Amino acid sequence: MGTAGAVVALNLAAWFIPSFSDWYIAHIFPVWVNTYGRFTGLFPFSVGEILLTAGVLLFTAALLFALILGAACCVPAFRKDPGSRLKRGAAVFYRGLAWILLGILLIMTLNCTLLYHGKGFNEKYLGIEEREYSLEELLAVRGYVVRRCNELSALVERDENGDIVYDGDIAEEAIAQMKKLGGTYRGLAGFYPRPKPMFYSDLMCQQYMQGYYFPFSMEANYNDVMYLTNKPAAICHELAHLKGFIYEDDANFIGFLACVSSDDIFFEYSGYLSVLYYLDNDFYDAVGGDMERYREEIQILPQVHADNIFVRQEEWDRINESALFDTETVEAASDSFTEASLRLNGVEDGMISYSRVVKLLLQYYSLPSQQ
Repeated sequence: MGTAGAVVALNLAAWFIPSFSDWYIAHIFPVWVNTYGRFTGLFPFSVGEILLTAGVLLFTAALLFALILGAACCVPAFRKDPGSRLKRGAAVFYRGLAWILLGILLIMTLNCTLLYHGKGFNEKYLGIEEREYSLEELLAVRGYVVRRCNELSALVERDENGDIVYDGDIAEEAIAQMKKLGGTYRGLAGFYPRPKPMFYSDLMCQQYMQGYYFPFSMEANYNDVMYLTNKPAAICHELAHLKGFIYEDDANFIGFLACVSSDDIFFEYSGYLSVLYYLDNDFYDAVGGDMERYREEIQILPQVHADNIFVRQEEWDRINESALFDTETVEAASDSFTEASLRLNGVEDGMISYSRVVKLLLQYYSLPSQQ
């Protein structure tokens, strides 16, 4: 019961001792990144994906074993033989499965659950009191981001078809930008394992997911099929989780900051694109969907809209043609799981929390140093 007791004690401490998670994130969590994260980083493939695949296989085996046992129980001779090999094997298998599940709960607690009880980025670094922001303030930030996107769309390198191209190493540049940001925000300094592309990127597309932070392997993984403009901000987002910033709005904001502070035009463009529609949608909602009022403000260029896509149509056609399940079903299942996971960890607004990056942007641009 030692492992189970540790899981319960750690979660109780996180929920009822306000300073515990912040202390843990600052002093203990980096140990796992610098040791286990370094180890899994030695592998060129996603260790987290391997572990997830093994988990699915183990769960399938457990179900099959249960069906076999259920069928065997219908045989009188089996019921009367307490020492049968099948019963002994089942006892060993399910005892081992119970220990694996306890280990999973402990890892999830140490590398994920505890992080949800720490301070957010604003509370740690910006220190701006929560308040309501005016439409004028929203318009100012939206206008700035739209203008930067419009300008940068003409500066990024493109091929003969007009598609954006990038010759650099996106993963290495993302690490460099996160370390650079660590010079301003101490919690982002230090070692980062190399981000890894997902083998199951097609499935990620069906889930409309750009990346995953795997607490079981301390890895930042990204969707390798999504359109190129998404990758810099998405990778920086996942790297932010490895520094204890588990809230999605915080990770979105950190990914934005890392990219727009870069001297690399492609990274800067990715950063602004990553928050563009959050701001634009909030503006549209703020004016009650009034298109006439919406059109009075600076408009997003068609080229920017074309660049700000998740997956290219030819990739969607390929994915949907070979998929085991239709995208709508996969997306719905993924959304339900993510929503439940976030709410279970105390994020009351669930997936809506991704869009809270707008408030962080408004707080950031309200700082005197940004005006």
